[in-house]
Amino acid sequence: MVPKILGLLVLWIWFLPPLLADRIYISVGQARIKKSVVAFPDTKIQDNQEKLVSFVRALKDTITNDLQYTNLFTFQSPAAFIEKPDAGLTLDLFRMTDWTTIGTEFLIKTGVSVSGDNVAYEMRLFDVLGTKQILGKRYIAKLNEPHVLAHTVANEIVVALTGKPSVFFTKITMVCDKTSFKEIWLMDFDGANPKQLTHHRTLAFAPAWKPDNKKLLFSLYTKNSKNIKNIDLYEYEFSSQRSKLLSNRKGINSGASYSPDGNRITLTMSFLGNPEIFLLNPNNLEVTRLTKTLGFDVDPAWAPDAKKLAFVSTRSNQPMVYTMDADGSNVTRITFAGHYNATPSFSPDGKKIVFASDAGSRFDLFLINTDGTGLERLTKYEGSNEDPHFSPDGNFIVFSSNRTGQKNIYIISVDGTYTRRMTYGLGNCVAPKWSYF
Repeated sequence: MVPKILGLLVLWIWFLPPLLADRIYISVGQARIKKSVVAFPDTKIQDNQEKLVSFVRALKDTITNDLQYTNLFTFQSPAAFIEKPDAGLTLDLFRMTDWTTIGTEFLIKTGVSVSGDNVAYEMRLFDVLGTKQILGKRYIAKLNEPHVLAHTVANEIVVALTGKPSVFFTKITMVCDKTSFKEIWLMDFDGANPKQLTHHRTLAFAPAWKPDNKKLLFSLYTKNSKNIKNIDLYEYEFSSQRSKLLSNRKGINSGASYSPDGNRITLTMSFLGNPEIFLLNPNNLEVTRLTKTLGFDVDPAWAPDAKKLAFVSTRSNQPMVYTMDADGSNVTRITFAGHYNATPSFSPDGKKIVFASDAGSRFDLFLINTDGTGLERLTKYEGSNEDPHFSPDGNFIVFSSNRTGQKNIYIISVDGTYTRRMTYGLGNCVAPKWSYF
């Protein structure tokens, strides 16, 4: 999602790596032996101006929280620092041995000064073991914009070290029943700023992002003039804050998702009888049938290259995960365990699929290679865990769980070593979907 950086300006650049760094210091989206050790000493404040103190504190706290959120870094305690207070920000003004001695891998040095009505924030990132500067920038910002600036700085640190954008400007959509009705909600990547999007006062469910992050698909329980219930497909537009009906064919119109180019929609429909998977053209609303079985076919999800779909089918009696080409051909079963498998989601690199599986009394999350090999369990003995969906950087999976009694939204790292609760006070929340970059 494109960040709103109002009043923020990069004034000049000492060193700016390309969008994808030449060297990848840290790999994301895979298991890690250990976190990278980072030192983040106090910001140098020009002339010790008191009005900058709270600004600097908010900046440092947010940058630190963002980087800790990635589960890539561990921050050294200031008690371990041996550098003298008068050390500067550039390689010629401090001793790198002060940091190699205490085991630092990456060093973030910052300074701030007043620049007219604004503040100038200088950030330099160093590879301590390589004894070199990786990144250096100076930013101009308003005193009331520390969080926007902090997210920007943290994002550029992540890009410089991993070669991938961070999730710091992404959003998560979900279904929550805080109002006693199930409505579509939105929150920041870290659970901040929750906002109700729909107000239909009925049951809205299964949100899904358009790749440009300008629209959402969702389904809605409705009644027609004859009081007959139906599950209709809608599209929510952020700019107008309005919902548009896309399909109200008889029966089910749900589980929809946009293709990676945004030009096609795949969903489950039952107007011909059994729930089957169809393609819907969002421009002329014409549909093309992809599956035809005696069971039901649901939960279609696109591969990142748009060549394949993952879905759940009962064609082998129990619901299992299958893949097929985008035209419905080459159907392949890839899961064979559990009583009920559901809601598959491709990793951003297209190499893995995450899904929920009922092995008895609860659902848990599993990862599997797209060819059906390498099954890994992510959750165990922590309530029922459902609705998994990958973050756009492939580092996390967002999901719903009732491990505290009520259903809430959580994230888990792809190696299963880190879990974090995201929603509080929004009632039961399910069906989370992460936005695109």
